[in-house]
Amino acid sequence: MTDKVILTEAEWLAKLGPERYHILRQAGTERAFTGIYERNKATGVYMCGGCGAPLFASSDKYESGCGWPSYTAPLPDAPIDELIDTSHGMIRTEVRCARCDGHLGHVFPDGPREAGGLRYCINSASLDFEPQE
Repeated sequence: MTDKVILTEAEWLAKLGPERYHILRQAGTERAFTGIYERNKATGVYMCGGCGAPLFASSDKYESGCGWPSYTAPLPDAPIDELIDTSHGMIRTEVRCARCDGHLGHVFPDGPREAGGLRYCINSASLDFEPQE
């Protein structure tokens, strides 16, 4: 893994802007079905919007119907941390970028069984996309 990305909160806000800052740094969530990557079908790699770390391949993206981009698994070397999240009266598994500690979304055990049964439900605003031919 590459070095940790550490910025002050003021630097993060200036870099990300209000919406991305709220999601990546304050564990916010975009409204369902509004994210720019929710229906993206292009081939490429989804990267952390905070630090650019490669996280998910388009080949692992699928239509879950939940309103956010969904993936069956992260890239093999993706810097992903999974943490217990007890906010909002629920017990969930939060997904964070291990390189910059940015909140990405959550992982649930209701994904396609043939692909391992996981659904990485990720905010579009926490991602950047690099298309590939």
